[in-house]
Amino acid sequence: METMTSRLPNLLQLCIDKKSHRKGKLIHAYILRNDLLSNTFLSNRLIELYSKCGNPGSARHVFAKIPKKDVYSWNAILGAHCKVGNLEDAHALFVEMPERNTVSWNTLISALVRNGSERSALNVYDRMILEGFLPTRFTLASVFSASGALLDVGHGRRCHGLLVKIGLEENMYVGNALLCMYAKCGLIRDAIQVFDGMPEPNEVTFTAMMRGLVQTDRVLEALDMFRLMLRKGIQVDCVSLSSILGVCARGACGEFNFDDLCCNMNGKQVHCLTIKLGYEGDLHLNNSLLDMYAKSGDMDGAEKVFAFLPGVSVVSWNVMIAGYGQKYQSGNAMEYLRRMIHCGFEPDDVTYINMLAACVKSGDIETARQMFNTMSIPSVSSWNAMISGYFQNGNHKEAIKLFREMQFRNEKPDRTTLAIALSSCAGMGFLEAGKQIHAALLKDSFHIDVYVASGLIGMYSKCGKTELAKHIFYKMTELDIVCWNSMIAGCSLNSLDKEAFTFFRQMKEYGMLPTQFSYATVLSCCAKLSSSFEGKQVYGLITKDGYVNDVFVGSALIDMYCKCGEIDEARQFFNTMPIKNTVTWNEMIHGYAQNGCGDKAVALYKDMIRSGEKPDDITFVAVLTACSHSGLTDAGIEIFNSMKQEHGVEPALDHFTCIIDSLGRAGRFKEAEVLLDKMPYKDDPIIWEVLLSSCRVHANVTLAKRAADELFRLDPQSSVPYVLLANIYSSLGRWDDARAVRDMMSDKQVKKNPGYSWVENKRGTQAFMVGDNVGMVDDEVEVSEEKSCYNV
Repeated sequence: METMTSRLPNLLQLCIDKKSHRKGKLIHAYILRNDLLSNTFLSNRLIELYSKCGNPGSARHVFAKIPKKDVYSWNAILGAHCKVGNLEDAHALFVEMPERNTVSWNTLISALVRNGSERSALNVYDRMILEGFLPTRFTLASVFSASGALLDVGHGRRCHGLLVKIGLEENMYVGNALLCMYAKCGLIRDAIQVFDGMPEPNEVTFTAMMRGLVQTDRVLEALDMFRLMLRKGIQVDCVSLSSILGVCARGACGEFNFDDLCCNMNGKQVHCLTIKLGYEGDLHLNNSLLDMYAKSGDMDGAEKVFAFLPGVSVVSWNVMIAGYGQKYQSGNAMEYLRRMIHCGFEPDDVTYINMLAACVKSGDIETARQMFNTMSIPSVSSWNAMISGYFQNGNHKEAIKLFREMQFRNEKPDRTTLAIALSSCAGMGFLEAGKQIHAALLKDSFHIDVYVASGLIGMYSKCGKTELAKHIFYKMTELDIVCWNSMIAGCSLNSLDKEAFTFFRQMKEYGMLPTQFSYATVLSCCAKLSSSFEGKQVYGLITKDGYVNDVFVGSALIDMYCKCGEIDEARQFFNTMPIKNTVTWNEMIHGYAQNGCGDKAVALYKDMIRSGEKPDDITFVAVLTACSHSGLTDAGIEIFNSMKQEHGVEPALDHFTCIIDSLGRAGRFKEAEVLLDKMPYKDDPIIWEVLLSSCRVHANVTLAKRAADELFRLDPQSSVPYVLLANIYSSLGRWDDARAVRDMMSDKQVKKNPGYSWVENKRGTQAFMVGDNVGMVDDEVEVSEEKSCYNV
């Protein structure tokens, strides 16, 4: 018997390793029969066995029978509760423990992180440190994981400091967790620093680094990281290959302005490597390949992969439906849905969401709604897809209506629903509905969610309530880059450009890395302030952060230079841009128009056509404005006539206004009148105001009287036609007619708003009304090339 008793620990360990529940129970019976349960060591092994085999009830029963429990007994039963996710009982046990060691703390912290209770995990970790326990590599890995999930950089950095202090900075396990934390928080520089300090990075390190680079829009660098991984001879497995295919897929789906052809080429190379390494039978990897081809827009490639899949899953069908949806081919997407059902697959929530998205992207919102209405119990994601569809189509009213219907059905919205609903309120300027949603957020504690908070900030800003937006912003305990961007954009939208700069600087001080949106917004502020000095400082940061080749940032930079009058710098930067889109060309053409360079604007417009870039309605407004302001009337007429015939752009009010202005400035009033009689915008006051201004310059009283009469009819309370017509009469010495117009203006109680000037000095910005008697000491006014701002 003694021999058998001495063998029991080894037998139990064998059962634990192999999860042999039945054999373990036989050993348990032997222990009971021989009254060996008082042996604490054996009882601890039994608890561990039942925990491993998923039998927490038996584990609790053994624990209750142990006469002398030690710390290992408590840790074993704590682990059993944590394994099955019974966190309430686990926490209660933890509190009751007469003695704890590092294993006790690690068990609870890791269980909380696994079950999504990251904040509680960090709180337990803080208590652990306060009680004098030194964390191990397992503790730190869990804490870094929790910090990354919560984007809590503060906790992560403090842990990093302790990691260095206790000498674990070269531990691969902890290093990978630390790198992941910085990557998830968007602090890619810190992640790269950790990566560079690791003595022997493995496949986990490289995969985490690639994901972090993609999260911060550095797709090319992520691809370079994969190439480095191959050059170093690091083992490439299915996970690594799936990750790099995800990089190619995300780069191609339009998120990062990455070339689809380039992404598809890289993806095909990875596809070849997959076959070479013998992973073509892995279903998960094949689905990643399918996703890459679909998001690259190569549906022929996706079809080939799909045809040879070793096993088709619901995910495979969903990817194909989403791919055709992205190509605006809802018919093909619907065909795949039919085939999926015919093959015996049950569509899941993702299937319906992809199908709804396919219909919405194809502009078939009615079919999407019909499909949605057939769903007996739509999931929150389905509601979100439908509400988002209305929002994307600019039908904010229907989006709000559907959101209210969701509430009437007692369907609880999530953070995405609320953010979309708030965006629709912002789009409509519907402040009251936005306030009602805000009240609902407070009730459900969604107001502390950074994602929803950014929606609230945007809604209040677009409704002109900047102070309320600031109140939301300052109440947040945690802020992400989207919240900062929303606040900066809100200030810019409400002409609080200096405050936008202040927020931008604070964001940098808090360690947030600006995005393309941050830079584009702050450059817009520089443009509105005509501050090339600050614009150039921002340009320096853009270069430093690697966004100088970003097409959106580049377009904003061109706009800033143009509005600051530095047209040559704008063109120089324009010429160096590797990628240009329609917005880029438009900004440069418009910049020439603003700065009186009509010939250059027309020449650049022709260069745009030759480059193959398709002009849009804004392009024509820009080039026609340039023609009008530079006296290039014939060139303007030629471009105007080519709009619909050659480029398929229907002339709108702004285009007619430009050409009427051009003809009026040139004194070609007969042609202007012919165009006026033919155009569909006769009842718009802007056209007649433009014509009336031209009549004043050329003293065309007859046409001026007609234009003024039209304006009296269209907008009786506007002072513009009275003032312009009276000025025309005055310039011709027809004082009686001028007096009659002013008397008519007085009789109809039409008031002219006074003009203002503003000047920036040491005391801030001061505004002066016309007629004010203002004394100013010369040395109180600071004027410099960058800071002077006068507007009459």
